[in-house]
Amino acid sequence: MKLLEINNLNTIAEDDHNKHILKGLDLEINEGEIHVIMGPNGSGKSTLANTIFSSPRYIKTDGTIKFLGEDITNESTTEIAKKGIFMSFQTPIEIPGVTVANMLSTVKKSIDPDNASISKIYREVNENCEKINMDKSYISREFNVGFSGGEKKKDEMLQMLVFNPKLAILDETDSGLDVDAIKAVVKGIKTFKNDKNAILIITHSTKILEDLNVDKVHVLLNGRIVETGDISLANKIDKEGYKSYEN
Repeated sequence: MKLLEINNLNTIAEDDHNKHILKGLDLEINEGEIHVIMGPNGSGKSTLANTIFSSPRYIKTDGTIKFLGEDITNESTTEIAKKGIFMSFQTPIEIPGVTVANMLSTVKKSIDPDNASISKIYREVNENCEKINMDKSYISREFNVGFSGGEKKKDEMLQMLVFNPKLAILDETDSGLDVDAIKAVVKGIKTFKNDKNAILIITHSTKILEDLNVDKVHVLLNGRIVETGDISLANKIDKEGYKSYEN
């Protein structure tokens, strides 16, 4: 079953309408799949993730985004999240005064009110902390405040497991992480993944991909997907870079 269908997606920057970023991008992701987007800096990778989530920083000028067959092109970020899409960030934000537990509880109640009793949420949080080897004491701390880079990424994996979306978009989740932190992220991904959901990983590195069963790798260049292949394509890019795509 198709989860995500993107057709002829074009975007410009909100602060510069002459800056065309995505230029007729097409992408399909089915249930049970792991897709990877790779590309040089400035190619449009993070723009794609943010555009799917209707970030106000980017204006869609053409094309459609469908999720589970429903057109979400002009839906708000909140509604898109409620429909079952999750996104992690290159640089997770800190929220002073709000604990990790409170944040998880509030969002869970918003996206899944039928399964959001306090006792059930805390049970899920504790169970998922164990799955990714996350110290349970972190859930009583202020959200990401004073967390290391690896701890923030573990926190995002915890969010993904608790919210249990249909599609998880991981935007350079491995950026700046050491080997142990990358292993924790991979464990979170493998714990989350099943044949009814899907993951879109945006990355510069193949380290995060080594222990994952990747279905498709896409090369994004100048706002378009210029090649799609299997994991061998990612390994080729890791060795050779993007010189073969230069005119």
